[in-house]
Amino acid sequence: MLKEERLDYILKKLKTDQKVLQTELSTDLQVSEDTVRRDLESLAQSGLLIKVRGGAIPHSPNPYSFKERSLLHTDDKVLMATKALSLLHDGQTVLLDGGTSTLSLVRIFPPQLQITVITNSVPIASLLIEHPKTEVIFTGGRVNKNAQTAGGQDTMRMLRRVRADLCFLGVCSLHPILGVTGMDLEESEVKTTMIESTSRVVALATTDKMGTAEPFKVCDITDLDTIVTDNPDLELFSAYRELGIRVM
Repeated sequence: MLKEERLDYILKKLKTDQKVLQTELSTDLQVSEDTVRRDLESLAQSGLLIKVRGGAIPHSPNPYSFKERSLLHTDDKVLMATKALSLLHDGQTVLLDGGTSTLSLVRIFPPQLQITVITNSVPIASLLIEHPKTEVIFTGGRVNKNAQTAGGQDTMRMLRRVRADLCFLGVCSLHPILGVTGMDLEESEVKTTMIESTSRVVALATTDKMGTAEPFKVCDITDLDTIVTDNPDLELFSAYRELGIRVM
């Protein structure tokens, strides 16, 4: 089998199974594990998968642009936002990062909700200016126009002065072993700082983000208290529940 045929087979199997193992690929393709390892490294260097010990897993399906992400899974995000809203009550101090899922949550805040929101998201801060009861604190920092978030040392310095009750994270990749990861180093560092500044962490993520990984570590999966998703009954969530994470 030609190399191009092997690579095509690997990518198709990865799309179907959401993971590939070197040992299985070696048998399927009738080549050595060293050959499979080199094939996986080639695909990883091309940005087509994430190589892990013994195999590979997919990248997150997320595009980079905030505008692009805001057009995806809109119904699922409304469903997740409705579930997440049940975790909020008056008097809380809440951290919200710059994801489109967290923006969906803010859009359904009831007018009587009295909480303090600390966020690095320009759209969330702008939306909450119109909210009659919720206090909003913008972290400041250098604004990333593509992501529409503030980041950098000034943002993280401000977040380290906070002790929030709850943090909502919009995440692009979750994996039971590799944890929460992101595509951008600076954004991932801000998310990590938010996690360190709160008592409870809630991840908002559609099911297509599960079992995927990106280059930059945000936190271990056990740092999450709750995962809010669009279809919590799927078998793939059993691995997260076994680790003590609530899935809703």
